[in-house]
Amino acid sequence: MTEIRKVGFIGVGNMGNPMAGHLVKTGFDVTVFDIRAETMRAFVAQHGGKAATSLAEAGRGADAVITMLPNDKIVRKAVLGEGSEGAAAALAKGAVVIDMSTSDPLGTRSLAEALKPRGVEVLDAPVMGGVIFAKNATLDIMVGGEAASVERCRPLFQAMGQSLVHCGGVGTAHALKALANYVNACALINVIEAMTIGKRFGLDAKLMAEALVQLCAGRNHPIEKKVIPHILTRKYGTGMALGFIAKDVRIAVDTAKAIGAAAPLAERVSELWSAAVDQLGFELDQTQIVRYWEEASGVSLTE
Repeated sequence: MTEIRKVGFIGVGNMGNPMAGHLVKTGFDVTVFDIRAETMRAFVAQHGGKAATSLAEAGRGADAVITMLPNDKIVRKAVLGEGSEGAAAALAKGAVVIDMSTSDPLGTRSLAEALKPRGVEVLDAPVMGGVIFAKNATLDIMVGGEAASVERCRPLFQAMGQSLVHCGGVGTAHALKALANYVNACALINVIEAMTIGKRFGLDAKLMAEALVQLCAGRNHPIEKKVIPHILTRKYGTGMALGFIAKDVRIAVDTAKAIGAAAPLAERVSELWSAAVDQLGFELDQTQIVRYWEEASGVSLTE
């Protein structure tokens, strides 16, 4: 496969602008396209490169086309076209489309199938880190697709980020990105709910925030403390019974109710832990709660 030198970059907003800018700075031949002409002009004035007058022009002669857009439906329109030619109309066999947006993984797989007859590959490469990390080229990048194509595009990713994780086939990176944001979203409202309950009880917010860093993050975070060493190894040896965790969560819920604090997340969490105790048993190690989800989903995390 040929070395990637010419790049079309579609979507140069808050994230795409610095990302494409790093590609120009690294030496890639970059042509940008954005539905806002003033955004393209600002990009060229700031970073250099060229502005395309159409999506097809952004793809013309490109070894790779990168999209940084709001969702997979807009990505599909930009690549395949709707009412006018998309970027893929000008792509030659052997080119690659890299969707760095946060997209629906099933939509990504559908796009890959649509481009396959043209000899154009698709990689999904969503990022973590936001605008701050985009500006200093320290994004964490996940990528899904053929290993050979990932390696071919590695110089592009290295220009924009500090780490690269190959997740598997097409769509796997977009799936992981959505799941990571789901975990983060749960954690955020989990902390907010706990702190508002604590505040109503009389605890200081700053004290709680600082204490929870020690009690729930780092070495006490469940991924590092329980998932990796006990669930993925099937050791199940934390020493805390599943039933006792269910009891502790119930105490938090009862406390919230007693003082009139809102605890919708805690109430549902308590229901799930209680259901797991009923199904699996009180005395099992807390980490065996994974079986509750594995049996419901018909999968095993270790097979």
